[in-house]
Amino acid sequence: MTFQIYPTLEIPETLAAGPGPGNTDARVLQAFSSAGVADHMQGDVLRGMIECKHMLREIWGTTNIYTFAVAGTGWSALDTMFSAVMPGDKVVAFNNGTFSGIDTLTLRIKAATPDEHAANPLDPQAASVTIIDVPHGQSVTGDMVEAALAEHKPKWAFMAHWETGSGRINDLRGFSDACEHHGAMGLIDAVSSLGVEDFRVDDYPGIAGWASCPQKGLCCLPLTYAPVSFTDAYIDSLKATGAYSYVHNPIFEARHWGIVDGQDVEKGTYHRTHSGYAVAAFHESLRLTLQEGLAKRAHAYKTHEAVLRDAVIAMGCEVTSDMSSLVVLNLPAELAGREMELVQNCRARDFGIWPTLSAPVQVRIGILNQLNHQSIGRIVHLFAEAIREMGGSVNLEAIEALLESRYGTSIAA
Repeated sequence: MTFQIYPTLEIPETLAAGPGPGNTDARVLQAFSSAGVADHMQGDVLRGMIECKHMLREIWGTTNIYTFAVAGTGWSALDTMFSAVMPGDKVVAFNNGTFSGIDTLTLRIKAATPDEHAANPLDPQAASVTIIDVPHGQSVTGDMVEAALAEHKPKWAFMAHWETGSGRINDLRGFSDACEHHGAMGLIDAVSSLGVEDFRVDDYPGIAGWASCPQKGLCCLPLTYAPVSFTDAYIDSLKATGAYSYVHNPIFEARHWGIVDGQDVEKGTYHRTHSGYAVAAFHESLRLTLQEGLAKRAHAYKTHEAVLRDAVIAMGCEVTSDMSSLVVLNLPAELAGREMELVQNCRARDFGIWPTLSAPVQVRIGILNQLNHQSIGRIVHLFAEAIREMGGSVNLEAIEALLESRYGTSIAA
Protein backbone atom coordinates (compact mmCIF):
# COMPACT_ATOMS: atom_id res chain seq x y z
CA MET A 1 0.00 0.00 0.00
CA THR A 2 1.43 3.36 -1.02
CA PHE A 3 0.62 6.66 0.58
CA GLN A 4 0.71 9.91 -1.33
CA ILE A 5 3.11 12.54 0.01
CA TYR A 6 1.60 15.88 -0.79
CA PRO A 7 3.78 18.83 -1.77
CA THR A 8 4.35 21.61 0.74
CA LEU A 9 1.19 23.65 1.22
CA GLU A 10 1.69 27.13 -0.19
CA ILE A 11 -0.96 29.74 0.50
CA PRO A 12 -0.62 32.93 -1.58
CA GLU A 13 -0.78 36.44 -0.20
CA THR A 14 -4.43 37.46 -0.20
CA LEU A 15 -6.34 40.62 0.59
CA ALA A 16 -8.63 39.81 3.51
CA ALA A 17 -11.45 42.26 2.81
CA GLY A 18 -14.30 40.58 4.66
CA PRO A 19 -15.79 40.77 8.15
CA GLY A 20 -12.75 39.01 9.65
CA PRO A 21 -10.20 37.68 10.18
CA GLY A 22 -8.26 40.64 8.91
CA ASN A 23 -4.76 40.62 7.46
CA THR A 24 -2.48 40.11 10.46
CA ASP A 25 -0.05 42.94 11.17
CA ALA A 26 3.47 42.01 10.04
CA ARG A 27 4.83 42.90 13.49
CA VAL A 28 2.44 40.38 15.08
CA LEU A 29 3.55 37.68 12.63
CA GLN A 30 7.17 38.50 13.42
CA ALA A 31 6.51 38.18 17.16
CA PHE A 32 4.83 34.82 16.58
CA SER A 33 7.56 33.37 14.38
CA SER A 34 10.53 34.69 16.33
CA ALA A 35 9.50 33.42 19.76
CA GLY A 36 12.42 31.22 20.74
CA VAL A 37 10.69 28.79 23.07
CA ALA A 38 7.91 26.23 22.92
CA ASP A 39 7.83 25.70 26.71
CA HIS A 40 4.58 27.20 27.97
CA MET A 41 5.97 27.55 31.51
CA GLN A 42 9.09 29.50 30.53
CA GLY A 43 9.48 32.67 32.59
CA ASP A 44 9.14 35.19 29.78
CA VAL A 45 5.98 33.48 28.53
CA LEU A 46 4.41 33.73 32.00
CA ARG A 47 5.51 37.37 32.32
CA GLY A 48 3.97 38.06 28.91
CA MET A 49 0.65 36.65 30.09
CA ILE A 50 0.66 38.94 33.15
CA GLU A 51 1.38 41.93 30.92
CA CYS A 52 -1.37 40.84 28.50
CA LYS A 53 -4.10 40.88 31.15
CA HIS A 54 -3.03 44.36 32.28
CA MET A 55 -2.98 45.66 28.70
CA LEU A 56 -6.42 44.13 28.11
CA ARG A 57 -7.85 45.98 31.11
CA GLU A 58 -6.46 49.23 29.72
CA ILE A 59 -7.76 48.63 26.18
CA TRP A 60 -11.21 47.61 27.39
CA GLY A 61 -11.36 50.38 29.96
CA THR A 62 -12.16 48.27 32.98
CA THR A 63 -11.16 47.58 36.55
CA ASN A 64 -12.65 44.06 36.28
CA ILE A 65 -9.97 41.79 37.75
CA TYR A 66 -11.52 38.89 35.83
CA THR A 67 -10.26 40.26 32.51
CA PHE A 68 -8.09 37.78 30.64
CA ALA A 69 -8.11 35.69 27.45
CA VAL A 70 -9.18 32.22 26.41
CA ALA A 71 -7.14 30.04 24.07
CA GLY A 72 -8.93 29.87 20.71
CA THR A 73 -11.15 32.10 18.58
CA GLY A 74 -14.08 34.31 19.51
CA TRP A 75 -16.27 31.22 19.82
CA SER A 76 -14.02 30.05 22.66
CA ALA A 77 -14.51 33.33 24.52
CA LEU A 78 -18.27 33.24 23.93
CA ASP A 79 -18.57 29.66 25.14
CA THR A 80 -16.63 30.65 28.26
CA MET A 81 -18.94 33.60 28.91
CA PHE A 82 -22.08 31.52 28.33
CA SER A 83 -20.86 28.73 30.63
CA ALA A 84 -22.38 30.58 33.60
CA VAL A 85 -25.85 30.01 32.13
CA MET A 86 -27.33 26.91 33.73
CA PRO A 87 -30.23 24.64 32.72
CA GLY A 88 -33.52 26.37 33.45
CA ASP A 89 -32.01 29.86 33.76
CA LYS A 90 -34.29 32.56 32.39
CA VAL A 91 -32.67 34.30 29.43
CA VAL A 92 -33.73 36.98 26.95
CA ALA A 93 -31.54 37.06 23.85
CA PHE A 94 -31.65 39.35 20.82
CA ASN A 95 -30.96 38.03 17.32
CA ASN A 96 -30.44 40.34 14.35
CA GLY A 97 -28.01 38.39 12.19
CA THR A 98 -26.03 35.24 11.57
CA PHE A 99 -23.71 35.42 14.57
CA SER A 100 -26.15 36.59 17.20
CA GLY A 101 -28.31 33.75 15.86
CA ILE A 102 -25.56 31.24 16.64
CA ASP A 103 -25.11 32.90 20.03
CA THR A 104 -28.79 32.40 20.79
CA LEU A 105 -28.47 28.73 19.82
CA THR A 106 -25.57 28.44 22.27
CA LEU A 107 -27.72 29.99 24.99
CA ARG A 108 -30.52 27.52 24.29
CA ILE A 109 -27.99 24.68 24.51
CA LYS A 110 -26.71 25.99 27.86
CA ALA A 111 -30.15 26.66 29.36
CA ALA A 112 -31.94 23.55 28.09
CA THR A 113 -32.95 20.87 30.57
CA PRO A 114 -31.98 17.20 30.01
CA ASP A 115 -35.47 16.48 28.65
CA GLU A 116 -35.24 19.41 26.24
CA HIS A 117 -31.84 18.20 25.03
CA ALA A 118 -33.17 14.68 24.53
CA ALA A 119 -36.11 16.00 22.49
CA ASN A 120 -33.84 17.92 20.09
CA PRO A 121 -30.12 17.45 20.83
CA LEU A 122 -28.73 19.78 18.15
CA ASP A 123 -31.34 22.51 18.46
CA PRO A 124 -32.90 22.32 21.94
CA GLN A 125 -35.96 24.50 22.43
CA ALA A 126 -35.24 25.72 25.96
CA ALA A 127 -38.51 26.99 27.44
CA SER A 128 -36.58 29.34 29.74
CA VAL A 129 -34.99 31.21 26.82
CA THR A 130 -36.87 33.95 24.97
CA ILE A 131 -35.43 34.91 21.58
CA ILE A 132 -36.31 38.36 20.24
CA ASP A 133 -35.81 38.22 16.47
CA VAL A 134 -35.04 41.58 14.88
CA PRO A 135 -35.30 41.73 11.07
CA HIS A 136 -32.09 41.52 9.06
CA GLY A 137 -30.65 44.97 8.45
CA GLN A 138 -32.13 46.49 11.59
CA SER A 139 -30.42 47.21 14.91
CA VAL A 140 -31.46 46.18 18.40
CA THR A 141 -32.70 49.33 20.14
CA GLY A 142 -32.82 50.25 23.80
CA ASP A 143 -36.63 50.39 23.63
CA MET A 144 -36.73 46.79 22.38
CA VAL A 145 -34.54 45.66 25.26
CA GLU A 146 -36.47 47.63 27.84
CA ALA A 147 -39.79 46.17 26.71
CA ALA A 148 -38.52 42.57 26.61
CA LEU A 149 -36.83 42.70 30.01
CA ALA A 150 -39.86 44.37 31.58
CA GLU A 151 -42.07 41.55 30.31
CA HIS A 152 -39.86 38.53 30.98
CA LYS A 153 -37.68 39.55 33.97
CA PRO A 154 -34.75 37.24 33.08
CA LYS A 155 -31.60 36.44 35.03
CA TRP A 156 -29.50 36.91 31.89
CA ALA A 157 -29.87 39.18 28.85
CA PHE A 158 -27.77 38.85 25.70
CA MET A 159 -26.97 41.01 22.68
CA ALA A 160 -24.21 41.27 20.09
CA HIS A 161 -22.61 44.71 20.11
CA TRP A 162 -21.65 44.68 16.40
CA GLU A 163 -23.50 42.08 14.31
CA THR A 164 -21.30 41.37 11.29
CA GLY A 165 -23.91 39.09 9.73
CA SER A 166 -25.89 42.19 8.80
CA GLY A 167 -23.33 44.91 9.53
CA ARG A 168 -25.43 46.56 12.22
CA ILE A 169 -24.41 48.21 15.50
CA ASN A 170 -26.78 47.53 18.39
CA ASP A 171 -27.61 49.93 21.21
CA LEU A 172 -25.08 49.21 23.95
CA ARG A 173 -26.18 52.08 26.20
CA GLY A 174 -29.85 51.16 25.96
CA PHE A 175 -29.04 47.50 26.63
CA SER A 176 -26.95 48.28 29.72
CA ASP A 177 -29.52 50.70 31.11
CA ALA A 178 -32.35 48.19 30.67
CA CYS A 179 -30.31 45.45 32.37
CA GLU A 180 -29.66 47.76 35.34
CA HIS A 181 -33.30 48.79 35.49
CA HIS A 182 -34.61 45.22 35.59
CA GLY A 183 -31.83 43.52 37.54
CA ALA A 184 -30.67 41.32 34.65
CA MET A 185 -27.03 40.43 34.09
CA GLY A 186 -26.10 41.53 30.58
CA LEU A 187 -23.86 39.44 28.32
CA ILE A 188 -22.26 41.02 25.24
CA ASP A 189 -20.72 39.54 22.11
CA ALA A 190 -18.01 42.14 21.41
CA VAL A 191 -16.20 39.99 18.84
CA SER A 192 -16.31 42.69 16.16
CA SER A 193 -16.15 45.89 18.21
CA LEU A 194 -13.12 45.44 20.47
CA GLY A 195 -10.17 47.31 18.98
CA VAL A 196 -12.36 49.09 16.44
CA GLU A 197 -14.73 51.27 18.49
CA ASP A 198 -13.53 53.48 21.32
CA PHE A 199 -15.63 52.44 24.34
CA ARG A 200 -15.06 51.57 28.00
CA VAL A 201 -16.51 48.47 29.64
CA ASP A 202 -16.89 50.24 32.98
CA ASP A 203 -19.22 52.82 31.39
CA TYR A 204 -21.84 50.06 31.01
CA PRO A 205 -22.57 48.75 34.53
CA GLY A 206 -25.58 46.69 33.44
CA ILE A 207 -23.28 44.35 31.52
CA ALA A 208 -21.73 41.53 33.55
CA GLY A 209 -19.87 39.61 30.84
CA TRP A 210 -18.00 40.50 27.66
CA ALA A 211 -16.45 38.21 25.05
CA SER A 212 -14.33 39.08 22.01
CA CYS A 213 -11.74 37.58 19.65
CA PRO A 214 -8.09 38.05 18.64
CA GLN A 215 -8.41 38.14 14.85
CA LYS A 216 -10.60 41.17 14.13
CA GLY A 217 -10.07 44.57 15.78
CA LEU A 218 -6.91 43.46 17.56
CA CYS A 219 -5.47 42.16 14.25
CA CYS A 220 -3.85 39.16 15.88
CA LEU A 221 -3.80 35.60 14.58
CA PRO A 222 -6.87 33.39 14.92
CA LEU A 223 -6.48 30.60 17.47
CA THR A 224 -4.36 32.67 19.81
CA TYR A 225 -6.22 34.30 22.72
CA ALA A 226 -9.80 35.59 22.84
CA PRO A 227 -10.47 38.32 25.42
CA VAL A 228 -13.16 38.12 28.10
CA SER A 229 -14.10 40.38 31.00
CA PHE A 230 -16.43 39.62 33.91
CA THR A 231 -17.76 41.65 36.82
CA ASP A 232 -17.65 40.43 40.40
CA ALA A 233 -21.43 39.88 40.23
CA TYR A 234 -20.97 37.48 37.30
CA ILE A 235 -18.26 35.56 39.15
CA ASP A 236 -20.41 35.42 42.33
CA SER A 237 -23.25 33.91 40.31
CA LEU A 238 -20.86 31.38 38.78
CA LYS A 239 -19.53 30.44 42.21
CA ALA A 240 -23.07 29.84 43.42
CA THR A 241 -24.11 27.60 40.52
CA GLY A 242 -20.93 26.12 39.10
CA ALA A 243 -20.60 25.36 35.39
CA TYR A 244 -20.71 22.19 33.32
CA SER A 245 -17.23 22.81 31.94
CA TYR A 246 -13.59 22.54 32.89
CA VAL A 247 -11.78 24.06 29.93
CA HIS A 248 -14.19 26.98 29.48
CA ASN A 249 -15.02 27.58 33.13
CA PRO A 250 -14.20 31.28 33.70
CA ILE A 251 -12.95 30.71 37.24
CA PHE A 252 -10.54 27.97 36.15
CA GLU A 253 -9.45 29.90 33.06
CA ALA A 254 -8.75 32.99 35.19
CA ARG A 255 -6.44 30.94 37.43
CA HIS A 256 -4.38 30.20 34.32
CA TRP A 257 -3.77 33.97 34.06
CA GLY A 258 -2.90 34.42 37.73
CA ILE A 259 -6.34 35.55 38.90
CA VAL A 260 -7.46 33.70 42.02
CA ASP A 261 -10.36 34.63 44.36
CA GLY A 262 -10.66 38.06 42.79
CA GLN A 263 -6.98 38.93 43.16
CA ASP A 264 -3.96 39.03 40.89
CA VAL A 265 -1.46 36.47 42.15
CA GLU A 266 2.12 35.76 41.21
CA LYS A 267 1.53 32.37 39.60
CA GLY A 268 -1.33 30.64 37.86
CA THR A 269 -2.69 27.48 39.49
CA TYR A 270 -4.69 25.87 36.67
CA HIS A 271 -2.97 23.55 34.22
CA ARG A 272 -3.56 24.57 30.60
CA THR A 273 -0.96 23.68 27.99
CA HIS A 274 -0.85 26.70 25.74
CA SER A 275 1.51 28.27 23.23
CA GLY A 276 4.40 30.60 23.93
CA TYR A 277 4.23 31.61 20.27
CA ALA A 278 0.58 32.59 20.64
CA VAL A 279 1.34 34.58 23.79
CA ALA A 280 4.06 36.50 21.92
CA ALA A 281 1.69 37.33 19.04
CA PHE A 282 -1.19 38.34 21.32
CA HIS A 283 1.13 40.47 23.46
CA GLU A 284 2.37 42.33 20.37
CA SER A 285 -1.15 42.97 19.06
CA LEU A 286 -2.18 44.47 22.42
CA ARG A 287 0.99 46.56 22.56
CA LEU A 288 0.35 47.95 19.07
CA THR A 289 -3.26 48.76 19.97
CA LEU A 290 -2.16 50.76 22.98
CA GLN A 291 0.62 52.49 21.03
CA GLU A 292 -1.81 53.65 18.37
CA GLY A 293 -4.57 54.51 20.83
CA LEU A 294 -8.19 53.41 20.50
CA ALA A 295 -9.50 56.91 19.85
CA LYS A 296 -7.11 57.39 16.92
CA ARG A 297 -7.84 53.94 15.50
CA ALA A 298 -11.61 54.34 15.85
CA HIS A 299 -11.42 57.67 14.01
CA ALA A 300 -9.35 56.07 11.22
CA TYR A 301 -11.96 53.31 10.77
CA LYS A 302 -14.74 55.88 10.46
CA THR A 303 -12.75 57.94 7.98
CA HIS A 304 -11.83 55.07 5.66
CA GLU A 305 -15.22 53.34 5.89
CA ALA A 306 -16.85 56.58 4.76
CA VAL A 307 -14.66 56.62 1.64
CA LEU A 308 -15.42 52.99 0.81
CA ARG A 309 -19.13 53.54 1.46
CA ASP A 310 -19.30 56.56 -0.85
CA ALA A 311 -17.32 54.75 -3.56
CA VAL A 312 -19.61 51.70 -3.70
CA ILE A 313 -22.68 53.97 -3.63
CA ALA A 314 -21.18 55.80 -6.63
CA MET A 315 -21.07 52.40 -8.35
CA GLY A 316 -24.83 52.04 -7.89
CA CYS A 317 -24.80 49.87 -4.76
CA GLU A 318 -27.08 50.35 -1.74
CA VAL A 319 -25.32 50.23 1.65
CA THR A 320 -27.41 48.89 4.54
CA SER A 321 -24.78 48.67 7.31
CA ASP A 322 -23.64 51.17 9.93
CA MET A 323 -20.38 49.60 11.16
CA SER A 324 -17.05 51.36 10.61
CA SER A 325 -15.05 48.21 9.79
CA LEU A 326 -17.50 46.63 7.36
CA VAL A 327 -19.73 47.70 4.47
CA VAL A 328 -22.74 45.49 3.70
CA LEU A 329 -24.40 46.26 0.39
CA ASN A 330 -26.89 45.32 -2.29
CA LEU A 331 -25.54 45.25 -5.83
CA PRO A 332 -26.91 47.60 -8.52
CA ALA A 333 -30.34 46.61 -9.82
CA GLU A 334 -28.97 45.15 -13.06
CA LEU A 335 -26.82 42.69 -11.04
CA ALA A 336 -29.36 41.81 -8.35
CA GLY A 337 -29.35 38.10 -7.58
CA ARG A 338 -25.74 37.63 -8.70
CA GLU A 339 -24.12 38.42 -5.34
CA MET A 340 -22.62 34.94 -4.85
CA GLU A 341 -21.23 34.94 -8.39
CA LEU A 342 -19.50 38.29 -7.82
CA VAL A 343 -18.06 37.19 -4.48
CA GLN A 344 -16.75 33.93 -5.95
CA ASN A 345 -15.14 35.80 -8.85
CA CYS A 346 -13.37 38.12 -6.41
CA ARG A 347 -12.20 35.31 -4.12
CA ALA A 348 -10.80 33.41 -7.10
CA ARG A 349 -8.47 36.41 -7.56
CA ASP A 350 -7.41 36.43 -3.88
CA PHE A 351 -9.66 39.42 -3.14
CA GLY A 352 -11.37 38.03 -0.05
CA ILE A 353 -14.75 39.69 0.22
CA TRP A 354 -17.70 37.74 1.66
CA PRO A 355 -21.42 37.23 1.12
CA THR A 356 -23.81 37.34 4.04
CA LEU A 357 -24.22 33.85 5.48
CA SER A 358 -28.00 34.00 5.81
CA ALA A 359 -30.82 35.50 3.78
CA PRO A 360 -31.02 37.95 2.18
CA VAL A 361 -27.77 37.42 0.28
CA GLN A 362 -25.71 40.62 0.30
CA VAL A 363 -22.05 41.49 -0.23
CA ARG A 364 -19.75 42.27 2.69
CA ILE A 365 -16.52 44.25 2.25
CA GLY A 366 -14.32 44.74 5.32
CA ILE A 367 -11.36 47.00 6.04
CA LEU A 368 -9.79 45.35 9.11
CA ASN A 369 -6.16 46.49 9.33
CA GLN A 370 -6.51 48.26 5.94
CA LEU A 371 -6.41 51.79 7.37
CA ASN A 372 -4.53 53.66 4.68
CA HIS A 373 -5.45 55.23 1.38
CA GLN A 374 -3.49 52.72 -0.71
CA SER A 375 -5.41 49.77 0.75
CA ILE A 376 -8.81 51.42 0.43
CA GLY A 377 -8.00 52.49 -3.13
CA ARG A 378 -7.03 48.92 -3.99
CA ILE A 379 -10.25 47.53 -2.51
CA VAL A 380 -12.34 50.09 -4.40
CA HIS A 381 -10.65 49.38 -7.73
CA LEU A 382 -10.84 45.61 -7.35
CA PHE A 383 -14.54 45.81 -6.54
CA ALA A 384 -15.18 48.18 -9.46
CA GLU A 385 -13.40 45.76 -11.81
CA ALA A 386 -15.53 42.88 -10.51
CA ILE A 387 -18.74 44.78 -11.20
CA ARG A 388 -17.61 45.75 -14.70
CA GLU A 389 -16.59 42.17 -15.53
CA MET A 390 -20.15 41.07 -14.76
CA GLY A 391 -21.58 43.68 -17.10
CA GLY A 392 -22.27 46.40 -14.57
CA SER A 393 -21.69 50.05 -15.33
CA VAL A 394 -19.00 51.88 -13.36
CA ASN A 395 -17.63 55.34 -14.12
CA LEU A 396 -13.98 54.76 -13.25
CA GLU A 397 -13.08 58.42 -13.76
CA ALA A 398 -15.71 59.45 -11.22
CA ILE A 399 -14.48 56.83 -8.75
CA GLU A 400 -10.89 57.99 -9.18
CA ALA A 401 -11.99 61.60 -8.68
CA LEU A 402 -13.80 60.62 -5.48
CA LEU A 403 -10.71 58.88 -4.09
CA GLU A 404 -8.47 61.77 -5.05
CA SER A 405 -10.80 64.32 -3.46
CA ARG A 406 -10.96 62.36 -0.19
CA TYR A 407 -7.31 61.43 0.09
CA GLY A 408 -5.76 64.36 -1.76
CA THR A 409 -3.75 62.19 -4.10
CA SER A 410 -4.38 59.96 -7.09
CA ILE A 411 -4.72 56.24 -6.49
CA ALA A 412 -4.91 55.00 -10.06
CA ALA A 413 -5.02 51.20 -10.34
